[in-house]
Amino acid sequence: MLPALAIYLSIVVVPALYSLYLSFHRWRGGSSQKVFVGIGNYVQIFTQDSTFRIAIKNNLIWVVLTLIVTVSVALILALLLNKRFIGRTAVRGVLYFPYILSGVVIGMIWTWVYQPQYGLYNSIIKMINLESFKHSWLADPKTSFYAIYVAALWHNVGQPMVLFLAGLQAVPKELTEAAEIDGANRFQVFFRITIPQLKETMFIVYATQFISALKVYDIVKTMTNGGPAESTNTLATLMVRQTFDFANFGVGAAISWIMIAILLIVIIPYVSKMSKE
Repeated sequence: MLPALAIYLSIVVVPALYSLYLSFHRWRGGSSQKVFVGIGNYVQIFTQDSTFRIAIKNNLIWVVLTLIVTVSVALILALLLNKRFIGRTAVRGVLYFPYILSGVVIGMIWTWVYQPQYGLYNSIIKMINLESFKHSWLADPKTSFYAIYVAALWHNVGQPMVLFLAGLQAVPKELTEAAEIDGANRFQVFFRITIPQLKETMFIVYATQFISALKVYDIVKTMTNGGPAESTNTLATLMVRQTFDFANFGVGAAISWIMIAILLIVIIPYVSKMSKE
């Protein structure tokens, strides 16, 4: 195990600990001199950086939307695709396909979908004579964030859908058949049998989706780069901007450790509780 352990330590543990070290220093990256500021970077982030408050609010909204909307859509699709019909395998592949593309590719595709003059969305609105609803979706701070989320939903829903589909196929048919014989309707079968049988799958889906939602970066970077007016910034985009655009390596490292702290605060109790159950 030593080779694998050496690789893990060198590319994960050591850089993570070094970033923690940097988070307590002020460093512009151009010299070897690092000024120790203690928790000064963290204080600055929470008290002076208004963009950080926007970013953490956006991340919170993104997490809620992901855990409710994305997971619900994935479960509905899995239930539909679990039924037998002609072309089922092809439909599964089509719905899963966007997930194998990178977030940058998805961002470029959907930037053209939302293009004000020639984009697909506004073109459809024009075709059905609803031009009053045409909008610059990515240029308006009120709609840009949710427009990105729709693109991310199309991109990411395939992964939890496949997990749910695997879980549904593992549900013993004898249980559902017995419930139906006893007079249970579809809703009772779903909530009394299917959902409890999907408990382990739910655990995996919610954990992975929470982590993914908290570190969302590439699709936001590609579509708006945090704009307009900083309205679509997330913790990840702000971290990269502070580190590489403004050369505030200490501040960027501090933001990364705030993200890690949020993950640990939520994930550790969740995993512990689910493991005991």
